[in-house]
Amino acid sequence: MVAAENFWGSIAVQLGGDHVTETSIIDNPDTDPHDYEPTAADARSVASAQFVIANGIGYDAWTSKLLAANPAPSRQELVVGDLVGLKDGDNPHRWYSPADVHTVIEKITATYKQLDPADAAYFDAQKTTFENQTLASYNQLISTIKAKYAGTPVGASESIVSPLADALGLKMLTPYSFLKAISEGTDVLASDKATIDQQIKGKQIKVYIYNSQNSTPDVAAQVKEAKATGIPVTTLTETMSPAGATFQQWQTSQLQGIQSALAQATGK
Repeated sequence: MVAAENFWGSIAVQLGGDHVTETSIIDNPDTDPHDYEPTAADARSVASAQFVIANGIGYDAWTSKLLAANPAPSRQELVVGDLVGLKDGDNPHRWYSPADVHTVIEKITATYKQLDPADAAYFDAQKTTFENQTLASYNQLISTIKAKYAGTPVGASESIVSPLADALGLKMLTPYSFLKAISEGTDVLASDKATIDQQIKGKQIKVYIYNSQNSTPDVAAQVKEAKATGIPVTTLTETMSPAGATFQQWQTSQLQGIQSALAQATGK
């Protein structure tokens, strides 16, 4: 199987175990999936794959071109955005939505069973182990943070934070138009910057969360101001970091960072 991005690939290969060979096209933390240009090797990987996973929602539009250029009637294709009912223009960062992650896990397992029905029991066992044991720390951190800090006002640099903040019950004060603009590399509104400056200076937000892989001048200024004001700052990354990490190692580390920042900010 081939995954456009390694965060989905990491999940897929763990669910497949020794019955699956996985290739991720985007597997370097320094690569921007938005702007990626596929190689001839990528095209060959897709052409020979039995199963391809793409994120969709406009995030990796190049994957549709690869699939169209290398048709295979028997190939299974999973577009995460289509699976969860989202379209271009919606927030594409579904790997930061725990509910969507679990929906993708179910679909990947069902697809493996469709491709290899003789080993259906094996894939069911892999899924059970992955959800209940492998993701145990990830699931527990999400539950713990939500129970303890739901309703806490936070600020962020871009829209990758939004699905996770929603899942944790945190109150996102940063205007979504700013989050979306930074994520997509478009111009930000002066009124949004003024709003955020006031939120930071007035300590209306308790924690600031930013994408350390995309620290624009506006974001760098906000991080500096938040730190100067005494607001705890923590980070997320858009793609898996460090290189070689699993999905659960990456996500758990970031959740621990958020939990620590919230504890520092609230004293609880």
